[in-house]
Amino acid sequence: MKVSKMNYELSFQERARLGMEILSRQLPVTLKMAREQAERIRTQSKSEVKKKH
Repeated sequence: MKVSKMNYELSFQERARLGMEILSRQLPVTLKMAREQAERIRTQSKSEVKKKH
């Protein structure tokens, strides 16, 4: 996905329209897919307990 610089000249309406346009291009996500992603992130983000030497 292309990342663009923040344009501070956009009005709230223009920014909302642009956001909706970007969202419309994304692939749909099912609840199952979202839950799987959340679980994957949860397990990957846990830090391991460090052993004392």
